[in-house]
Amino acid sequence: MTLQRTASQAEGLAHRFRQVRARSLALCAGLTAEDMMVQSMPDASPAKWHLAHTTWFFEQFVLGRDPAYRPRHSEWHYLFNSYYQTVGPMHARPQRGLLSRPSLEEVLGYRQHVEAAVQERLTDDIEPALAGIVELGLQHEQQHQELLLTDIKHALSLSPLRPAYDASMVAAEPGSPVPLAFFAGREGIADIGHAGDGFAFDNEGPRHRTWLQPHLLANRLVTNAEYRMFVQDGGYREPLLWLSDGWATVQTEGWQRPLYWQEDLSSEFTLGGVQAVDPAAPVAHLSYYEADAFARWAGARLPTEAEWESAAESLPVRGNLLDERPQHPRAAAGEGLLQMYGDVWEWTASPYVSYPGFQPLPGALGEYNGKFMCGPWVLRGGSCATPRDHIRASYRNFFPPQARWQFAGLRLARNR
Repeated sequence: MTLQRTASQAEGLAHRFRQVRARSLALCAGLTAEDMMVQSMPDASPAKWHLAHTTWFFEQFVLGRDPAYRPRHSEWHYLFNSYYQTVGPMHARPQRGLLSRPSLEEVLGYRQHVEAAVQERLTDDIEPALAGIVELGLQHEQQHQELLLTDIKHALSLSPLRPAYDASMVAAEPGSPVPLAFFAGREGIADIGHAGDGFAFDNEGPRHRTWLQPHLLANRLVTNAEYRMFVQDGGYREPLLWLSDGWATVQTEGWQRPLYWQEDLSSEFTLGGVQAVDPAAPVAHLSYYEADAFARWAGARLPTEAEWESAAESLPVRGNLLDERPQHPRAAAGEGLLQMYGDVWEWTASPYVSYPGFQPLPGALGEYNGKFMCGPWVLRGGSCATPRDHIRASYRNFFPPQARWQFAGLRLARNR
């Protein structure tokens, strides 16, 4: 990730700091204190923990650079560290929902204390390296804003009352389907990876050359109607469609449809409660295994991340992102290559590994991405819960292949 900024950008950075921090609180405005301490599964975290951990990040890596700084609650260092082994031990991830103390009120006070201290450092003479770490912290918090939404959605979905995160999120009128078409992608030598002066995580670089085989890329994401045909055709009962680990997971977990779809295949749980499935909207909350099986059933495959990036890098970042409402996938509209940004993260056929010449950041910040390059698969493009100024063509998200609670779907590709 790029950690160089100039002192002249301090004012803009201070404004962005206030804006990002305020959005995290705004996302929690409709939640109760009880909502915010629920942890529905080990992969998810309570909303209160998200608010505290993102604050801990600034305290640890920004304020902690000053030897004279003294934490307000030194014992909270253990509670809100996530996975940074080099800075000390941490509370077990599956037990975050047991943290009834500190209270929500205390966590909010902690945020205010750390925010005030960080803003004191956002002056015109701020060191570029420190300004870069502040930007990293903001990008980190934006990741947790998306996680906060997907985690609370999962938690609320398990309540017998099926409560809405936001009851004002009324389902949009069903969209008109855009016919599926395939466009020829670039072939031959292509450069991928982050280039330029803007922020990027370390796993987005270095920019390098790769070879693209002749291929076709679908004009839009796979829809609910198309995925329902897969379900009704017995897709979850046909082992020949599935990777071995995927088929074992289907059997063990009893999967029969996407996460949040109801048994009638016509309604689903959303952040606005149970609503009708829009047949033309992108299917969401699929694992890599499900995306791969559908692609095989459809006589296609998933695109590689290089194929996806080579198609997206010339397109503006525009689409159904967190800045829009509601936070739910919407039907495609228009012509050309659609939905490359927003709606749902797109599973790719690429394992999450390092690029040639990759070097993690020095010190504890090097634990941010590199140590997870074993087992996950890459997703691209952002979702309806991703902030617009957080996503870019080179952004590499990654999750284990069985993960379903994120807004993840797929776009088809074919060999040519």
